[in-house]
Amino acid sequence: MWFFYTLIPCLLVDGVAILPAPQNLSVQSTNMKHLLTWSPVMVPGEIIYYFVEYQGEYESLYMSHVWIPSSWCSPTKGPECDITDDITATVPYNLRVRATQGSETSAWSTLKPPFNRNSTILTPPGMDVTKDGFHLVIKLEDLGSQFEFLVAYWRREPGAKEHVKVVRSRGIPVHLETMEPGAAYCVKVQTFVKAIGRHSPFSQPECVKVQGETLPLALALFGFVGFMLILVVVPLSIWKMGRLLRHSCCPVVVLPDTLKITNSPQKLISCRREEVEACATAMLSSEEPFRTWI
Repeated sequence: MWFFYTLIPCLLVDGVAILPAPQNLSVQSTNMKHLLTWSPVMVPGEIIYYFVEYQGEYESLYMSHVWIPSSWCSPTKGPECDITDDITATVPYNLRVRATQGSETSAWSTLKPPFNRNSTILTPPGMDVTKDGFHLVIKLEDLGSQFEFLVAYWRREPGAKEHVKVVRSRGIPVHLETMEPGAAYCVKVQTFVKAIGRHSPFSQPECVKVQGETLPLALALFGFVGFMLILVVVPLSIWKMGRLLRHSCCPVVVLPDTLKITNSPQKLISCRREEVEACATAMLSSEEPFRTWI
């Protein structure tokens, strides 16, 4: 009988079955994501549910120590609870958990010491450094709206100046600098959370290099000569084509020499008047002897 009762996972207190309380409460917090965990209560063949409650500074001081059920874990089946949405201020939070199975309920287990989100572990974000032509581009992991990123970048050469840029966009490629051909550039980044006033360490530098982007001198010269030829040949070809089309559609008619008028009409009329007068004078001269004879 003694062995049988040792296998019973609950105790009888005043005729009411009491489950063992969850043990080993702890909070794992990284980059402002808070996960409360505990050791599961084992009852063979039974499903155990857990209830999680929290109490912040406001509830403790101004609401008569009221406990508020967690947003996502009242109840929950697993021995863990994401309490990120419940922790909204940088103050100590009391957390407690109890187990239930049917009408059986365990006592509350309370986290010791209380949890404060300023103890979260900050890590650098995931980073993807690429080049887009001659542009140095970085894409950072989206860690949430509370995060800013301090991006340091420099040209990899002795004595190079390090530039720092604050990036607030999340998951969107950001242009850092226009790179010079043949040069290498390095980037490192750290996170900053204003709510807790803390930075993460810098990430390991990542470097990219523009290679094979510079044109050889001969190729550049050839391209310049080709460009100048295009500037000359294209307008000349257009002019020649225009003349050809004009002569094809509207040919020029050449008059015979006999139809050409070399003098102006006024001059031609004057010339004809002189010829008529000369002719009349000649005729009068020929008539004078005839009149005398008669």
